[in-house]
Amino acid sequence: MTGAAQLAVVASWIATAIGLGLWLWGWFGTRAPLKRQRMHDCGVVLVFSAILVRVVTRASPLSAWEWALLFIGPLFIAAALWRLARTQ
Repeated sequence: MTGAAQLAVVASWIATAIGLGLWLWGWFGTRAPLKRQRMHDCGVVLVFSAILVRVVTRASPLSAWEWALLFIGPLFIAAALWRLARTQ
């Protein structure tokens, strides 16, 4: 793995941790439903984007699960971004 790919993987793990933190903060840290939904949407965008980066930077052939993530990930990201745009 090259230096740029390794940096992307490390950044994706950091984004995953932040996304999971936002998702958990949405469940346990806030009571307002709109704020909770926005936290969940931000977390979904970060987590699925990070997963896509890790799948794309792999050197080995993709499994069926990874192909499914490549198809479903952008759909979840687009839905979350659409909800974020609608609730600003």
